[in-house]
Amino acid sequence: MTHVIKTDQLTKTYNTFKAVDNLNISVDKGEIFGLLGPNGAGKTTTVSMLCTILKPSSGTATVDGYNVVKESGKVRKSIGIVFQDPSIDDRLTGRENLLMHANLYGVPASIQRERILQVLKLVELEDRADDLLRTYSGGMRRRLEIGRGLIHQPKVLFLDEPTVGLDPQTRDHIWRYIKELKEVNDITVVLTTHYMDEADRLSDRIAIMDHGKIVVLDSPQDLKGTLEGDVIAIKSNDNKILEELLTKWLGFANQHHAKEILEVTVPNGKAAMPRIVELANQNNIYIESIVLCEPNLEDVFLHYTGGNIRDDTAKELHGLSAIHRRAIR
Repeated sequence: MTHVIKTDQLTKTYNTFKAVDNLNISVDKGEIFGLLGPNGAGKTTTVSMLCTILKPSSGTATVDGYNVVKESGKVRKSIGIVFQDPSIDDRLTGRENLLMHANLYGVPASIQRERILQVLKLVELEDRADDLLRTYSGGMRRRLEIGRGLIHQPKVLFLDEPTVGLDPQTRDHIWRYIKELKEVNDITVVLTTHYMDEADRLSDRIAIMDHGKIVVLDSPQDLKGTLEGDVIAIKSNDNKILEELLTKWLGFANQHHAKEILEVTVPNGKAAMPRIVELANQNNIYIESIVLCEPNLEDVFLHYTGGNIRDDTAKELHGLSAIHRRAIR
């Protein structure tokens, strides 16, 4: 597999603070690579170095085979960027924004018209091409920004929080579009996000960063598989007796109470649920509710970055883990 991005001990230091600490990652051609982590984890600094916006303090990185310091001009021609904050001129039309970007990136004048039409069709904005950006919705602007990043046909597209602030329906549309973009254009995508569901749905592999380091890196499915198992949340008329029975007869020792909920962690929750119900019935215990909570990326994040998420990022995780939310109810 060809590595489109590769870093070796990549580090960025501000005085004595290491924003990125000896980072070693490789991104394969054609994959969507997710960088997940709280504010201050080092995601944006990493992307800024890969995009040649910041120079590394030490270490090396290559993008599309070019060194980000020694061959920065070639790197810039190889990449497209969609920034987290809006960076598009709302006094211009959609077509004018794309034309300006095509000129900035040196797209030959002879093919600019054709390329702009291709991008407008790709992002489904053909009918709004000559409308001012100030008349576009948030989702339309985001699609145009993604299209603008593709006008020069880059090998790598960097998406920094591509759906932040958008409504759920628009986010879902952008997600489907990014997936199709990768499949149709064989482009490599580097995605930074705070949204766990976004990272899970889009990424082929995910690197969870914290304090400038990669804490863990794997596919979403394998990351979820590293946790202890499924959690079965049970509410019954006697959780204390049920807990004793589950330990004695089924060997389920990994249990704890959260308010009125008994949480049981087991390797295979689907197989265990009927056995729990049967044991409860045999002992005249009435189960009011039983819910299987399979691990998700939020649980993985909490597991690898620690239970106490830093205060400045807690509200940006967009909700508690599924297990904790159900336990609170």
